[in-house]
Amino acid sequence: MHFDNQIIILLRNLVSQGGLILFFAFLLTRIKVLKRMVLATHPQPRDIVILVLFFSGIGILGTYTGIPIMGALANARVVGVFVGGLLGGPLVGISSGVLAGLHRWSIDIGGFTSVACMVSTVTEGVIAGLFSFRFRKAEKKWLFAARWGATAELIQMVLILLIARPFADAFQLVQIIALPMVLGNAVGIGMFIAVSEDAFHEEERIAAKQSHRVLSTARETTEFLHTGFTPETAAMAASIILKNLKVSAVSLTDREKCLAHKGAGENHHKVLEPLRTSLTREVIQSGSYRVAHTKEEISCSEYGCPLSSAVIVPLKIKGQTIGTLKLYRTGRRTVNSVDIEVALGLATLFSTQIEVSELQRQSELLATAELQALHSQIRPHFLFNALTTITSLIRTKPQQARALLISLSELLRRSLKKPDTRIPLEEELKYIRSYLEIEKTRFGDKISIEYAIDAPKSTPLPPLTLQPIVENAVKHGISGKLQGGTIWLSARQKGGSICFEVRDNGIGMDRGKVSCALNRDKHSDNIGLRNVNERLEYLYGRGLHITSVPGEGTTVEFTIPVQSSLMIGA
Repeated sequence: MHFDNQIIILLRNLVSQGGLILFFAFLLTRIKVLKRMVLATHPQPRDIVILVLFFSGIGILGTYTGIPIMGALANARVVGVFVGGLLGGPLVGISSGVLAGLHRWSIDIGGFTSVACMVSTVTEGVIAGLFSFRFRKAEKKWLFAARWGATAELIQMVLILLIARPFADAFQLVQIIALPMVLGNAVGIGMFIAVSEDAFHEEERIAAKQSHRVLSTARETTEFLHTGFTPETAAMAASIILKNLKVSAVSLTDREKCLAHKGAGENHHKVLEPLRTSLTREVIQSGSYRVAHTKEEISCSEYGCPLSSAVIVPLKIKGQTIGTLKLYRTGRRTVNSVDIEVALGLATLFSTQIEVSELQRQSELLATAELQALHSQIRPHFLFNALTTITSLIRTKPQQARALLISLSELLRRSLKKPDTRIPLEEELKYIRSYLEIEKTRFGDKISIEYAIDAPKSTPLPPLTLQPIVENAVKHGISGKLQGGTIWLSARQKGGSICFEVRDNGIGMDRGKVSCALNRDKHSDNIGLRNVNERLEYLYGRGLHITSVPGEGTTVEFTIPVQSSLMIGA
């Protein structure tokens, strides 16, 4: 009966040390340096030393809190060593075992079980380290740890029987301490792992939830911010942030004024008013985020403003601060680390969206400028040739000169259309006819054109899309051929696209000239073709396709999707 009572008392005392185990598990998950070291894939030597000291320290403390029995100690030393091996790997497990084992031997040199306990502690550290790789893949890590912890304790009992002398005393000791230490320490190891793993996973869950909120907010605001950073788009973005993040208020500013404010304080934080706080101006000047923990730090000039804390994060384009994003809290609940991380994540995504919108705007401006350059380049050389031809006809053929002047005026009138508009195919064809009327006066019957238009005449096109291709066929194909030639212009609907083709039987081009024709980096006088190609790529994602055979002619093709725009006038 006395024997059974000893076992129960030992088991109860070992399990009761669970509070101490939970305390160290709490430290492991709350001290950022330790947590980073445990989770590191390739820890540095300094990290390993710190982990060894931490886990061997738990083992040594387990020795001091042990219960004396028959000249030995029933203790929880294995918990620190075994957990260290599982979480820190072989080097941490073995080193922790050696330190804790040497300590056990040193406090009772020559004792009944001092050598056996030292050897078993080192052995348990080795076992834990070797099983650390399997532990990381285990689905239920706490169960894996508890099971192998119990196994390690059974091995300790065997080592006591093998090493401790006299054997009769060792056998009696094992009878008393085996069950309490195997069960109690297995529970302690499982509990340590369960608490630490749950804490690690909880942070992962929080991080995942946080990332989802940030990405969801960014996704919803993309359709607004891609059009620019204006009071209208800022107001819509602020409303979405307020709804998704459940903060008290959201504000977006540029470098000088408030663009939007939603939530608490909306009645006095007015849109387009100059920046109210020195903290916001400080963020804009420094380019670094700031956290205001009190109303005084926010320093709103409005008496009774409910905003009590805030995080202010810069919005940047190419490293330059162009505004700020501000998240506010009211009452006793202050801005926390999650709010700060969310604000930083959103600011990064918003900055990217705003920068993309700015690049898109600049690209559109560049495309417009290039089209205007194409207009201006077409006019001088063509205008000179046309006026020279008309001048030569005024006295000899005044009626023809008059007709050419009408065609020229019509051509110039159409070329004055804004380059960012769309014109119907029918109008582009009239433009081509006016151009060819003038060119035919110069080249006579050497130029002929045939049309095969099976697409709707209302199909929208950017102005000067087909005309430069036709002009290229005249200038580089037909005019260089002594007997002249023919240009075939076709448009046909094929599935969800409309296919255009301009083909001539002129002098053609070799492969080298074809490759240069659309290459901006190589010298070529085909600026019209290059410009058309780049505009088509920008608008529809694909440009011109050119095939040519020297002496036989050239074919230029392109397609545009029907759904890219509604038919004009349809």
